[in-house]
Amino acid sequence: MFSVLSYGRLVARAVLGSLSQTDSRAGSGGGGGDYGLVTAGCGFGKDFRKGLLKKGACYGDDACFVARHRSADVLGVADGVGGWRDYGVDPSQFSGTLMRTCERLVKEGRFVPSNPIGILTTSYCELLQNKVPLLGSSTACIVVLDRTSHRLHTANLGDSGFLVVRGGEVVHRSDEQQHYFNTPFQLSIAPPEAEGVVLSDSPDAADSTSFDVQLGDIILTATDGLFDNMPDYMILQELKKLKNSNYESIQQTARSIAEQAHELAYDPNYMSPFAQFACDNGLNVRGGKPDDITVLLSIVAEYTD
Repeated sequence: MFSVLSYGRLVARAVLGSLSQTDSRAGSGGGGGDYGLVTAGCGFGKDFRKGLLKKGACYGDDACFVARHRSADVLGVADGVGGWRDYGVDPSQFSGTLMRTCERLVKEGRFVPSNPIGILTTSYCELLQNKVPLLGSSTACIVVLDRTSHRLHTANLGDSGFLVVRGGEVVHRSDEQQHYFNTPFQLSIAPPEAEGVVLSDSPDAADSTSFDVQLGDIILTATDGLFDNMPDYMILQELKKLKNSNYESIQQTARSIAEQAHELAYDPNYMSPFAQFACDNGLNVRGGKPDDITVLLSIVAEYTD
């Protein structure tokens, strides 16, 4: 089962899922005015096959948001660490609360576009201060388009990430952060007796970048369920189908990318990027990597009030 989220000037609300709809009011023209993002998303929860129960949430332990403020468009993805389920903790609660808090901070204007780490830090601190303890861990990737300066500011902690594509080539991408194989950097809240034992990184450890974008640039933000199953060349092949900034076209392409990654995840004969990385680390692994998949696909377009 897939879930599609659309953000465009003609959309009144999200098609499916729990993200609130925002009017992007972005066209496809050029010029020196403000920029905006037209974004569509598609997500799959991990499919437990062979007779096992399938997860109820479309995105499984993944979470995402798209929000806007008068100064910027902001989006993010997070991947809850599934190992918490072994201790009776729902991993999606941490990632989902983290992303919802980020979204609220943006809508309230409590952020600086050039400091996406600040959004992550404030959100994480709010989780730490919850009266009701919220246990769990999550990776996170935040992308901010400063509408006036035309600069993209990013913060990535762990193995979720983003690509910026221009002219059919990847011109910017996030750096994956791993402590060791299959153990990404992550924000965590552990019970008192487990503090110092559970892996936990600071939001300040996130890799931060800033660079100019151009009209027509494609920004793909996703959790590791995509990047572990589709190499860049496959993603670029799918992005060639994207011809304009019309949200229906973006939505269709986002769905196509997510569906292909989902299919490859269950191909036992496919040498996935994850399997190749495992082999590079001395493990005999082949096939795709079944995982939750979240894809947010954006195009930089001219913004008009």
